[in-house]
Amino acid sequence: MSDRIYQRLREHLAYLKLGAAAERLASALEQAEQDKPSYTRFLHDLLAVEVRATEQRRLDGRLRFASFPAHKTLEQFDFDAQPSLDRRLVEELATLRFVQEKANLLLIGPPGVGKTMLAIALGIKAVNAGYRVYYTTAADLVARTTRAAIEGRWQTTMRFWNGPQVLIIDELGYLPMPGEAAAHLFQVISRRYEHGSVILTTNRGIASWGEIFEDTTVAVAILDRLLHHATVLQIDGDSYRMRGHRARLQQLRQGLDAPTTNRDDQGFTTTPMSSPRSRPS
Repeated sequence: MSDRIYQRLREHLAYLKLGAAAERLASALEQAEQDKPSYTRFLHDLLAVEVRATEQRRLDGRLRFASFPAHKTLEQFDFDAQPSLDRRLVEELATLRFVQEKANLLLIGPPGVGKTMLAIALGIKAVNAGYRVYYTTAADLVARTTRAAIEGRWQTTMRFWNGPQVLIIDELGYLPMPGEAAAHLFQVISRRYEHGSVILTTNRGIASWGEIFEDTTVAVAILDRLLHHATVLQIDGDSYRMRGHRARLQQLRQGLDAPTTNRDDQGFTTTPMSSPRSRPS
């Protein structure tokens, strides 16, 4: 192949925005000189490079958009530490059938039991499967909708919240939600009803939601839309963080109980011994 044709081929690939294939072209041609593949095989292998690069760019873009506070996977979750958790149900959720059905997931339990980790892990599963996912806390969601209402951007903001195929709303119930904030959350949930999935984590049982919202009517309306097509996952185990604190405290206690060691002038370790009692003469 002449240099002129090779250069034109690279220009064609660049014009078609096939940058990865253009970068791979030279080495692919050199390999083809040795292996003598068919024209079909050569073209297939060259375009496969571009397909993989495109898939990776799109995955990276979906991960950036999702705004996860951390990268957590189901493989990292310690199911043995939460025996009350229905592992088979989690594995069923990991198939993402609930996303296909535009159903919701409620993760309920005290602080520190892994609700956020599970929500993020399922969100990452969805991102890897090609779904658009967005993570937010309940407090941040109502803060943004309140600003949008004040600044005249309400419809634009509602379109944003309705856009992702999976919306993760974390930490509902840690702060009270006054009337206007509750109404904003209701609007988001209502617009997503049967249009996209919501994964919601809360430290309050469903019967206690009246304590989160000033208006119990709004609480009932939100629950009605969330629970119509929903899976409720209750986690009643110990806090991971508290278990970690207890383990560190136990290590500290063991360290304090261990005998103190000293080193003599020659560098040998010695353990202090109690002084012998003096014997009567």
